Amino acid sequence: MAKSRNNLLGVGGQRKKLSRAEQQGAGTARNADRKTAADQKQELLHKMRERAQSAESAQSDDSPEQEQQAQS
Repeated sequence: MAKSRNNLLGVGGQRKKLSRAEQQGAGTARNADRKTAADQKQELLHKMRERAQSAESAQSDDSPEQEQQAQS
């Protein structure tokens, strides 16, 4: 028997089975954990950028004083 090429059943993968909570829109705790982790990452990046900017400004503030001392 020849295989039927018109049978597209199952194309596109399987659907995820939703729990009752997910069906009602509550979602999973895993999604909440992902949001929390993303928020923590954004906060960390913000702090790191602030520190880098303050370090650059402190470094640029120090350089004119060093140049004046070197010229004296």
